[in-house]
Amino acid sequence: MAVSGREKVNGALQTDSAQSGLRKAQGLFDALYDELKLRNYSYKTFKSYRSHIKDFAKYFAPKHPRELEVEDVRKYLIHLVQEKRMSAGTIGQVMSAIKFMYAELYKRPFALEGIPRPLREYKLPVVLSLEEVKGVFDSLTNFKHRIMLMLVYSAGLRVGEVVRLRPCDIDGDRMMIHIRSAKGRKDRYTILSEVVLAGLRDYWRVYRPEKWLFEGQERGKPYSVRSAERVFDKAARKAGISKDVSIHSLRHAFATHLLEQGTDIKFIQKLLGHSRVSTTEIYTHVSRKDVGLIRSPIEWIVQTKGKKTK
Repeated sequence: MAVSGREKVNGALQTDSAQSGLRKAQGLFDALYDELKLRNYSYKTFKSYRSHIKDFAKYFAPKHPRELEVEDVRKYLIHLVQEKRMSAGTIGQVMSAIKFMYAELYKRPFALEGIPRPLREYKLPVVLSLEEVKGVFDSLTNFKHRIMLMLVYSAGLRVGEVVRLRPCDIDGDRMMIHIRSAKGRKDRYTILSEVVLAGLRDYWRVYRPEKWLFEGQERGKPYSVRSAERVFDKAARKAGISKDVSIHSLRHAFATHLLEQGTDIKFIQKLLGHSRVSTTEIYTHVSRKDVGLIRSPIEWIVQTKGKKTK
């Protein structure tokens, strides 16, 4: 039987109610859930906001968040930076949660006034080579795991997208995959590989999935994100890959390899589901398409060693 969003919230709050310092916050979390639901935010967003606000409320307990001022919020954020060593990205998520609480629930939009968001680190994605991607696939003996990772790479999927695919989302006639309610609650289409389609047909004949394309141990339930991540981690280790990679690296590899093959970046943007092409442009910094054609000047030094130069 399906569990409603409200039942999920009540179940999650049972743990909080055991903490006497946060009992008064139960009404806050209920209000947070309702407000996010009205805006059609995902349950994943609610869990993230709830976690950040819970930590915020615990830090100042027994004071209620309504009693705090701008300087209190600033003090907390400095604590996260200096003591917790949180990344700029995580600090940004915390600030978004706190801002939503004050602006939408308490109608105090000035709560974060004058507090700057930290500069985010500019990190390039780690990209697997074609040989390394093949090594990951070859290291898998479980057919279900192999076709799942092949699907992630061949279509540039997020891990949360591949585990939520339904059999009806695979359009073999049009050679496309329908991604529903992806990041930002957006639908999109991406490409379906002929090689992967043939594998999916073999997979279908063996597993006969019901509701979800990739089911977990319990029939009718989707494969979990964490299980899919573990499948990749184990395969990467077995393939001898020493790079700091995750299953999301297959999506990075998909975009980078397409770019290196000459695919227009705007098409890649659509396949990945990016709202702005500037997000997709990060792959131009890791692609060998142009940089690979440049020779280091040290090559000239080595080649002319022992030769007289004019």
